[in-house]
This record gives sequence, structure tokens and C-alpha cells, in this order.
Amino acid sequence: MQKRNISIFCTVLAISAFSIWLSGCEKIPQIIDPTMDMPKEEITVGVVLPMSGRHELSFGYPIHRTLQIALREVNDSKLTRTKLKFIYEDDQSTVEGAINAYNKLIHEDNVSIILGPTTSSATKETFPIAQENQVLAISPTSAARGLSAIGDFVFRIALTTDVLVPNGIEKTHAILGYKKVATLYDETDEFSKDGEKAVQEKLAAINVEVLTSETFQGGSDTDFSDQLTRINELNPDAIFVSSLPGEKPEILLKGHELGITAPFIIRTLTDAEVEAAGEAAEGVITFVGWGSNIDTPGNQAFIKEFGNCQPYEECAVGSPGPKPNNYAARAYAALHILAEAIENAVSTDAADIRDALANIRDFDTILGKFSFDENGDAVYDPKILIVKNGELVLFE
Repeated sequence: MQKRNISIFCTVLAISAFSIWLSGCEKIPQIIDPTMDMPKEEITVGVVLPMSGRHELSFGYPIHRTLQIALREVNDSKLTRTKLKFIYEDDQSTVEGAINAYNKLIHEDNVSIILGPTTSSATKETFPIAQENQVLAISPTSAARGLSAIGDFVFRIALTTDVLVPNGIEKTHAILGYKKVATLYDETDEFSKDGEKAVQEKLAAINVEVLTSETFQGGSDTDFSDQLTRINELNPDAIFVSSLPGEKPEILLKGHELGITAPFIIRTLTDAEVEAAGEAAEGVITFVGWGSNIDTPGNQAFIKEFGNCQPYEECAVGSPGPKPNNYAARAYAALHILAEAIENAVSTDAADIRDALANIRDFDTILGKFSFDENGDAVYDPKILIVKNGELVLFE
């Protein structure tokens, strides 16, 4: 009888141990990868870009290309629970087009997240629409002051004017020692006007005299002879230019033609603009948030991937692919930052992703360690570059 009881006890113990072992085995795949066999939730993101018009080549094409790269990387990652899908809208390089695109994406396509627009003028008008409808909006490129402060659903990736300009002037003034300068800016553009104002404020604070401030109208003016001739006659120590991409090469070419020797200081000069200006770009200084020669996490891999012809476009055999610009780099970082926020959010609701986005701190990007401030504006290290031998390198 005692042996039988012992036998029954051993049998029960063995069955219990096997059950525990089996239960543990069933949990192993969950410990290894809880999403191994689970389909990813799809989130639709609206993208507002200038796919036609004045800003197509400087903003639209490189940002579209870089977002396709970043989208593939995010969706192919085994560490993400979600899959992103884009709906593109062409704002036709106009403020009105951006407003129409926002309204369509929000009220017809029912998106809860929008990337874009690109310019500060368009962002100034579209961010209030996003805030009113509680749609999460991220502009990768707009930089005029105060645009994110309108509400908690709007964010930006570019370093703003109040970060780039004072930092850049302090450091260049310490080395160049300019005492009297001239300025030239686009009076029709929000980014350019805000940049001019910030330049004037900082120069006044360090007692640098502004000899003259000349204006032009972006998209209309193509000859800058009159403005630059007047500037040259005053013999400034430096010339500050606040402008969108289209006019920068023409300004430099005309300055070179007129024999201007004072250094030009231009915010966010790109490799393409340097190439377009040729010799006229030599010695130009720029305040930026990214550069192709900067050693930040993943930067060189991003540049290489951007230059690959396939699957983004057809290229001639043996020809070099295109180079990314500042705007493309910020858009690439923007999508990876958004993906990180989505992964950290408690749900895929716009408000929860907004909260996770606001809490991004020291996230590794091709721009460097990235955070958002209390207004939803970007925080990372600004850079100052100078054109030497046709390339943008660190200004030291």
C-alpha cells in the first residue's frame, strides 16, 4: 500500500513537472519575440510636399526620395509593431496649395498624422488647421520662430532661427571680426524675413553696424545687380543673405561677377547650390543643422543609400547617384523620430503619439542627439560650414 502511494505520488509529480515544462516551452517564443506571428498595424501618414512649382527640385524631389528610403527602413524593421503608409499631396509650392492639402488629408482621407509642409510661410498657415483638428503635424524643414508654439499637436525638425542665427554669428564674428556688414533678404518669405530680423537683433547686441538692408522678391526677381552694386559700394566686411533655395546661387554668381570680396554668410546652403554657383560659392559660410561631411550616427550610410539609383529611379549605368541636401536629411530624421514615438506611445491615437513625441530625448539621428523642447521645436547641435575647394566643410 505504501509503495502504491509512493508510485502515485511520483506519477503526479512527474506529470506536474512535465506540465510546467510544457507551459514554459509555450512561453519561449513570446519571450524571444512577442510579435513574431502578429501582423503589423498600419498607420496612414499624410505627406504635404511641393511636387511641382518653384520648390519642386530643392524641397519636393529630395524629400520624396528620402521618405521612400526611410519608409522602407521603418517598415522592414522587426523591432516595430506598426507599418506606415503614405498619402502624398502636392502643395504646388504655394501657401494656398498647402492649406488645401491639409484640409483634404484631414477631412477626406481622415489621417491623424501629417508630415509637412516645407516652408515657414506654408507652415504658419497650416499648423493652426492641424491644432484645431487635433491632428499631429510635423514639418521637417520650416524654421521661422514661434510656429510650433501655437499648440501641442505641432512639431518641427529643423533648428529654428533663434538657435542657428545667434550661434552662427557669435562664432563667425569671433573669428572674422566683422565690424560693418550689409544684409539682403526676401521680403515675401516668412523664413527669410524672420532670418533678417534675427540677424539684425544679434548684430545690434554685439555692436556690429549694419550699413544697409536690401530686399528682393523670391520667385520674381532674378537679377540682383542693383542690390549688390549698392552693397559693394559701401565696402562691408560681410554680407548676410536670408533666402529660400532658388535665389541663392544667382545671388552668389552676381556677387562674383561684380567683384565682391566680402564673405557671404547664408543660412542653409546646400551642396547642390554650391555646385550651381561654382567658383562664386568659394568661401561662403552657412549656418546649418546637418552636413554631408558630419560624423553623426548613420549619416554616411544614409548618404550612400540616397545615391543608389534603384529602387528610387532609373540612372545611367556607372553614373553617380544624387546627393541628399539639408531638407532631405531632416525629412529622413523626421520619419525615424516619428516611428520611435509610435513605438513608445501607449496607443496609435494621435494624442498618445503626440505625448510620446514630446518626450523624445537624446535620440540618435543623422542630425545628432535629438530632443524636442517644450514648444515642440528641435534641440540638437547646430553646425557652421564653409565652402572650401567646392565642398562644404566645418568652419573652424
